[in-house]
Amino acid sequence: MATRIKMLLSLAICAVLALVHLPFTTAGGGEVAAPFEYKKALHSSLLYFEAQRSGRLPHNQRVKWRGHSGLADGLQQGVDLVGGYYDAGDNVKFGLPMAFTVTMLSWSAMEFADDITAAGEWRHVLEAIKWGTDYFVKAHTEPYVLWAEVGDGDTDHYCWQRPEDMTTSRQAYKVDRDNPGSDLVGETAAALAAASMVFRRSNPHYAQVLLHHAEQLFEFGDKYRGKYDSSIGEAYSYYASVSGYGDEILWAALWLHRATGKASYLDYAVDMADEFGGTTWAITEFSWDVKYAGLQILATKVLLEGKHPEYKATLEKYLPACLNKERRRLFVAKAEHYLCACLNKNGDAGNVNRTAGGMLFVRQWNNMQYVTNAAFLLTVYSRYLTSAGQEPPVLQCPDGPAHADELRSLARAQTDYVLGANPAGVSYLVGFIGCMQGYDNWFLRRGANPNVVIGAIVGGPDHLDRFRDRRDNYMQTEACTYNTAPMVGIFAHLHGKTAIMKKS
Repeated sequence: MATRIKMLLSLAICAVLALVHLPFTTAGGGEVAAPFEYKKALHSSLLYFEAQRSGRLPHNQRVKWRGHSGLADGLQQGVDLVGGYYDAGDNVKFGLPMAFTVTMLSWSAMEFADDITAAGEWRHVLEAIKWGTDYFVKAHTEPYVLWAEVGDGDTDHYCWQRPEDMTTSRQAYKVDRDNPGSDLVGETAAALAAASMVFRRSNPHYAQVLLHHAEQLFEFGDKYRGKYDSSIGEAYSYYASVSGYGDEILWAALWLHRATGKASYLDYAVDMADEFGGTTWAITEFSWDVKYAGLQILATKVLLEGKHPEYKATLEKYLPACLNKERRRLFVAKAEHYLCACLNKNGDAGNVNRTAGGMLFVRQWNNMQYVTNAAFLLTVYSRYLTSAGQEPPVLQCPDGPAHADELRSLARAQTDYVLGANPAGVSYLVGFIGCMQGYDNWFLRRGANPNVVIGAIVGGPDHLDRFRDRRDNYMQTEACTYNTAPMVGIFAHLHGKTAIMKKS
């Protein structure tokens, strides 16, 4: 799938990155012998979301160099669109990647709640999620209206300035019955449904509000179908929905089934599985645009739990049994395809490329998003296999079985690569202007940044593990919220595992 297109001067990296160089050493078997402070990485990743906040900042804001911004968002349209997140280094609030970010933060919170709590970061995770969900509730002004974007990339990228000093357009764009956006609406429904489960104990009323909006949005996205970037041309050049809306609608249905327990949502996911591609797409990436691998793993969770035997036949298309070589090509859409591709065990069905340094490599632009999402799905699926009581807990790949520990090992290797276990010895987790003055004074300046976006994960190196740390190298140096979101849970999980090992 294509990623968003940007012109040479289209980046407004309001926070260029200070990367930490670390030693790179290898141990037996090619594994990197480098201890990492996963708790510190978790703490930093949550600071990053505070740095990306738009709106009126709270008194407990920890990133002190960030100030209030976008306080008149929605004013021209007569709606309150203050709040939410900037997606990356620019000052536009793009709804699709923002919603995916919140979905992944919520999934992290659900899967790794104990680890996050033990690391002392549960309150900050809730705050990061709620900053997004509060905005989505505001943006859903009517049952069949969702405000999709504030600002536009073309005018925003003309300037390189802090969001606190914005002088560019804050035009807002919406999807509605006449201008549908099922992909955006579906992802927002998924985010709200997932978040509702996170808040169920601590704030049941808020959880119910989120679920109410999620169900309304799902109905909206299903009843009025269409791609949001066909309705909002301003979004096309930056976050085009290349995969269409089928994956987001199925994704939302499965999240709503998990949140509500209503059979109707699982019925929908099963009935629409073929038409929307859930059981017919072979995927080797998981991203803000392409949700198939994630929704297939959610579907396999239902099958592994064995709670709905009546759906076994269809759900097994999401998760087929062990396949021989002759039948392998008949099953192209399944969770195993993605996971086995990451493990390099997919045979002639196709694998994810790896660099010499061991990084999963999907494409040149912001490859790190695929790395962090893969680490998350590998870890989560290994837990599902183990909790299902399967002995031994193995994934059946075309090139042979893979034990759950193998999935976890690859996930940890990708995480450690991000943190510094790579040939460049660089941590890609960061540990920073009026309008054109941003270019004149900072863009090409070689000096240090006055502010550092701690916890941001940059685009990362190329297929040869090469990384050029320059502001104008936005393919590699721009950080995005959806790069860091899946790592919140992984950092917490690995910290918990490390703590257990130290005690033993």
